[in-house]
Amino acid sequence: MATQAQQPPHLHLAELTAAQFLDIWKHFDADGNGYIEGKELENFFRELETARRGAGVDPTHAAFREKMKEFMAKFDKNADGRIEMAELAQILPTEENFLLCFRTFVGSSAEFMAAWRRYDTDRSGYIEANELKGFLSDLLKKANRHYDDKKLNEYTQTILRMFDLNGDGKLGLSEMARLLPVQENFLLKFEGCKLSAEQFNVIFTFYDKDGNGYIDEQELDALLKDLHDKNKMQLDSTGLVGYKKSIMALSDAGKLYRTELEIVLCRDSTL
Repeated sequence: MATQAQQPPHLHLAELTAAQFLDIWKHFDADGNGYIEGKELENFFRELETARRGAGVDPTHAAFREKMKEFMAKFDKNADGRIEMAELAQILPTEENFLLCFRTFVGSSAEFMAAWRRYDTDRSGYIEANELKGFLSDLLKKANRHYDDKKLNEYTQTILRMFDLNGDGKLGLSEMARLLPVQENFLLKFEGCKLSAEQFNVIFTFYDKDGNGYIDEQELDALLKDLHDKNKMQLDSTGLVGYKKSIMALSDAGKLYRTELEIVLCRDSTL
């Protein structure tokens, strides 16, 4: 069994099932960090080129390096030198195309946040398996995709296997946001300035000036500008407006409660 597990999945260019897509991802993301990078990326591209050409390729050859550079320029949308799940979905055709389906249904980060609120029905900060199933069911109906209950269960389990990084059977906001196109995933912008629980409590208390337990749009605006300046985030004023709109989609009638902001900003979130 160990020998079989080490064999790379057949990386062909025909339509893939969700399970085959996942097998390819899991194989090349060898360290399970959510990206294909470094040696993993070279191995992936070598397999991809072999599948395309029907013959082996020499990774030390200058032509291979040049083609790999062109490949990254085309598919590495955020130019971070690595491939993530959303980017890989553009490279490999997927039979069910549920990732592309998702983008038809949720085209922007603001729409994503609105969908999150709709399906995180118990306001737990997570979408659990039963909530995820409802989310995918609506997604498929909206995209006019035929499915039965067995297929829906398969999609639900596949999404969980792909994005439930800590294996707890549910998806947090940051995990679910990985379904978004990279350029729309505003949460990635906050990865470098996530706050500890203590820092978060201090900053929330500071900006909740009236002590009513929530932050309104004006208070959030001040908080984001402060984070932007302190962390030197590469973001213009237009980008800040977009992020504010996305976070406010989590709010309840314009009120952004502590637990909701914690999902976005706190790395030690207990949610």
